[in-house]
Amino acid sequence: MKIKAICIILFIFVNVSLSGQEYLEIPLYDTKRIVDENTPSIRVYLSDKPNGMAVIACPGGGYKYLEMNKEGYSFAPWFNDRGITFIILKYRLPDGNPEIPLTDAKQAMRLVRLHAKDWSINPKKIGIMGSSAGGHVASTLATHFDNDTRPDFQILLYPVITMDEEFTHSGSFQQLLGENPAKEEIALYSNECQVKAETPPAFIVLSDNDNIVPSTNSIRYYQSLNNNKVPAEMHIYPTGGHGWGMYKNFTYYDQWTGSLNKWLEIRLSDKK
Repeated sequence: MKIKAICIILFIFVNVSLSGQEYLEIPLYDTKRIVDENTPSIRVYLSDKPNGMAVIACPGGGYKYLEMNKEGYSFAPWFNDRGITFIILKYRLPDGNPEIPLTDAKQAMRLVRLHAKDWSINPKKIGIMGSSAGGHVASTLATHFDNDTRPDFQILLYPVITMDEEFTHSGSFQQLLGENPAKEEIALYSNECQVKAETPPAFIVLSDNDNIVPSTNSIRYYQSLNNNKVPAEMHIYPTGGHGWGMYKNFTYYDQWTGSLNKWLEIRLSDKK
């Protein structure tokens, strides 16, 4: 019976990407549902030599669409080459309901922990990652988690952090909170205001000349992490603008990926 169940799961969920790399595609809520473009889901890329670590990535797109390729699938080979299981979250867009992306991020964390043994993952070595507005999803989970959904670390690329209208990304603000949100809701989803001692360690990287998401987002978040004694590493490069993802033509590609690699090695060896 167990063997039959495993075969059914593999039949349903194993796919092959355009690059030929195999992955699992799993709906967040209804495992019997066929995944289509409207289905919230996770795509799981397993490493050939897993080291026990996993990263769940939240693509950006201003909460209006999802940059699944540039800020999702393209990262998988880099992480897999380092023994890390890489998972891309296709979360639902909020359309003025800020609880929706957070709910999906929490469910993704639960699913990965549920399958940790099957996927050779240490359930205490699962991080959340996000780029741009996906960085807001990631940092929201890192500051609004439940007992079973706390990430063990967070990786943020040029992230939206605050909903303070002076510094936020206006498109993300409107898509997440709507036209006239209450001050309490603005504060609740300004994640620099929600950091606590239990917030997981952070790696933050951005460009100083980002004219889409002001660097103040990351700086405020780093300061709040530091004030709460949460370990954090931040790299601000002078050029690059916004949205460079895994592009190798980004001037500081070798520097930022090298720093991230070292940081992940430290997280992997951390006994906590």
